Amino acid sequence: MTEAATAPHALPVEPATAPPARDLFSKFDPLIAEREALLATGVRDPFAIVMERVKSPTEAVIRGKDTILLGTYNYMGMTFDPDVIAAGKAALDQFGSGTNGSRMLNGTFRDHVDAEEALKEFYGADHAMVFSTGYQANLGILSTIATKGEYIILDADSHASIYDGCALGNAEIVRFRHNSVEDLDKRLGRLPAEAGKLVVLEGVYSMLGDIAPLRQMVEVARKHGAMVLVDEAHSMGFFGEHGRGVYEEVGLELGTDVDFVIGTFSKSVGTVGGFCVSNHPKFEVMRLSCRPYIFTASLPPSVVATAATSIRKLMTADKKRAQLWDNARTLHRGLTDMGFKLGTAQPDSAIIAIILDDQQQAVVMWQALLEGGLYVNMARPPATPAGTFLLRCSLCAEHTPEQIERVLAMFGAAGRAVGVIS
Repeated sequence: MTEAATAPHALPVEPATAPPARDLFSKFDPLIAEREALLATGVRDPFAIVMERVKSPTEAVIRGKDTILLGTYNYMGMTFDPDVIAAGKAALDQFGSGTNGSRMLNGTFRDHVDAEEALKEFYGADHAMVFSTGYQANLGILSTIATKGEYIILDADSHASIYDGCALGNAEIVRFRHNSVEDLDKRLGRLPAEAGKLVVLEGVYSMLGDIAPLRQMVEVARKHGAMVLVDEAHSMGFFGEHGRGVYEEVGLELGTDVDFVIGTFSKSVGTVGGFCVSNHPKFEVMRLSCRPYIFTASLPPSVVATAATSIRKLMTADKKRAQLWDNARTLHRGLTDMGFKLGTAQPDSAIIAIILDDQQQAVVMWQALLEGGLYVNMARPPATPAGTFLLRCSLCAEHTPEQIERVLAMFGAAGRAVGVIS
């Protein structure tokens, strides 16, 4: 035994008292309190809607009631196209329900390659890369393409996936005022001329439905030696002669003017997934260096089979495009005539946003519309610009003139009941 152990006056050592554990959820308490206060007023939770049955691209059953869908981004109504559904069923029968691997390992099936071929045909592109979601396409491309010592210059109102892609990488991030060509020019002019630079733009901004002045912005980017990436998630299928997006609508070309186009399958294509197309001769190296592509399971074969079929059909969907624009113009004009404050002065896209004074007003009107048989999106910060509360409508090519009339009648009744219009 040691001397310390046998000392007659040795005192026992008290164990250290551990500090109380910090609840990592405590930072969410203000948000939880806000939600509980809102629900205490008797309104339904706008973010807990369940589609019990979907009857068509424009109609579903919600809480047992037939409901017109005006908030699904199903712009071209491809979700119930018979050829698209048949392609998915055939792939499901032939290849099973999933891939059980990433694209780099065992996760590339015939239909993944076919979907990339369909994208190359659609965009007239040399290269196409399919991701598991549109979010992941931005996450992967942006975090990989620009690194330490290089710059990403983005619109302040960019989508969350763009911001998150920037955060995942090591490039310096520079923001410019929303849709300001002058501010973009000024901020690019402050950067080192020799540094690598990527300007990130969106064809259509999803909250208000406004479009970017792409032609002027690309001219500014090229003047400063920057590459250009355009996210066309909310414009693919119905902007431009071939439905390629806003960049095509304004006369820009892939390769010459725009280096990369990001898109998604979850809007006009009618399924799920994301992609990037490019004409850059070195683009294929992204498959060897893009971590969100390398380390994520690939899409089920039935999903990419439906995507490939849908994309090819969109190439000749002129009648659908015309109907979508007619629907957007009719709804925008009707809401304007009733006195609603809208996000754009003209129907610039298939998104029409009604701007409201506060969250309470937005939620009450959203619920009145839902109870009347109309589903729209309720949007609030941080998804929207600070202090902006929206009821956001997204038109579909399959909405009939009769449905648009019913939608306008429901908006009129709900707006008067809530006091938004007189």
